[in-house]
Amino acid sequence: MTTAATTTSSKSPPRRPPVTPGRDEAGGPDTTRRSASPGLAPLVALSLGYFLVMLDVTVVNVALPDIRASLDAGPSALQWIVDGYSTVFAALLLFGGGVTDRFGHRRVFLLGLGLFSGASVFCGLAGSAGLLIAGRLGQGAGAALLVPASLALLQATFPDRAARTRAIAVWGAVASVAFGAGPAVGGILVAGSDWRAVFWLNLPVGGLAVLLTLRHLPPSKARPGARRADPVGQVLAVLGLVAVTGGLNEAGTRGWTSPLVLSAFSVSAVSLVAFVLTARALEARAAGGRGRRVPLLRPSMFRSRSFTSATVIGMLISLGYYGMLFLATLYFRQERHLGVLGTGMALLPSVCMGLVAAPLFNRWAPRTGPYAPMAAGLVLGAAGFACWLSAGPGTPYAVLLFALIATGLGQTMTALAATAAVVETTAASDTGVATAVFNVARQVGSAVGVALFGTFTATAHHFVSGLHLSAGIAAAAFAVGALLALRVGPAGPPRAGLAS
Repeated sequence: MTTAATTTSSKSPPRRPPVTPGRDEAGGPDTTRRSASPGLAPLVALSLGYFLVMLDVTVVNVALPDIRASLDAGPSALQWIVDGYSTVFAALLLFGGGVTDRFGHRRVFLLGLGLFSGASVFCGLAGSAGLLIAGRLGQGAGAALLVPASLALLQATFPDRAARTRAIAVWGAVASVAFGAGPAVGGILVAGSDWRAVFWLNLPVGGLAVLLTLRHLPPSKARPGARRADPVGQVLAVLGLVAVTGGLNEAGTRGWTSPLVLSAFSVSAVSLVAFVLTARALEARAAGGRGRRVPLLRPSMFRSRSFTSATVIGMLISLGYYGMLFLATLYFRQERHLGVLGTGMALLPSVCMGLVAAPLFNRWAPRTGPYAPMAAGLVLGAAGFACWLSAGPGTPYAVLLFALIATGLGQTMTALAATAAVVETTAASDTGVATAVFNVARQVGSAVGVALFGTFTATAHHFVSGLHLSAGIAAAAFAVGALLALRVGPAGPPRAGLAS
């Protein structure tokens, strides 16, 4: 796939490749002479980081029954093993975006890779459910540094819009390969060894990403004055997101009216309201020249209708898809009594749809902009979730095949389109924070979806009843997203800056 950016000088010496002006890792003018064709290696390096993040979503899901048996983990602990990763990822993404813009994208990308790989070692050695949850929290922290830095580096490396669109498609496709391979790879590893092997797999992939990054992505000057830390906002964000996820996770075991659950929801509400008020106050003071700190999240960013809609859509698709993926794994294991490898193969038609969505998006989006494929993906996904309403203990797999394919293709197409919309909307100096906001929305949706749908099945009289309720909510979430995309989307090819 061609990733060459357009050249800008016809006066370049004939024996030297023309130079494409871009941005450095901190968002300023690039002082490194970069050829018009960045080549494949930088894109592979950036894609491998996201590969790790996505692989550990599905590969762990398939291993949950074996983890439960090995570590005597209860339903709440299993939800934390999945949700703890997403929750910390979401809570620290804004911090990661600010750090990325301030200290340099490549430096933060490498730090995230190192932290993620180290936490994977901790997970592989965990001797209890509590230690495994702690390791998953560490993986979430590494991912929070890695993902916004990856997207910011992608924008800097591919400054030309057409080349960047193709690069985003490849970046998303690699992540989808990881997501799709997770169940099958996890099934093979668990069947051939044990659940710990799914974490050891991260080490060679992380090592290759570090090697390629050091060799093919040049460093740049940091901007220490670009953003001042907002420690109060960071504490409030972590407290709010962890509290709401904890309340949802514990509701299935303790009940919705449990004092612990109600307290968690109250702490979450107070913390998140305080986070918004603090952000508004800091932004107002900074705009008036009366403060040196800026908030983790500037409320003014949401004045852009395109950015706001893409962010909300990201949350909705993650809530529906990842919540249902968690239940689908349990459905095939508990209701259909498939083994770990059989479950992985049963989920494969859904999670491998990135291999179809990426080239389709690459052909479609340059002609229409991101909103047409976004709306189509959301409608398709809603139809797929509606088909899950027919699922029961004896439902033939062929009946569920359309649901699996439609939800996988719809979710991936929408995620690629929403990512492109966010990148197009954002100035280079704000890329780290803007992409972090988008990924916060996605991870919040994932954490809430897993916790909420898991609670529905835990409190229902029968697993299938909770599955049907969750499928209905997932379909509704995708339908609302489709209405948003249709309302916001421009009627023609993308223009410079999809800002309104």
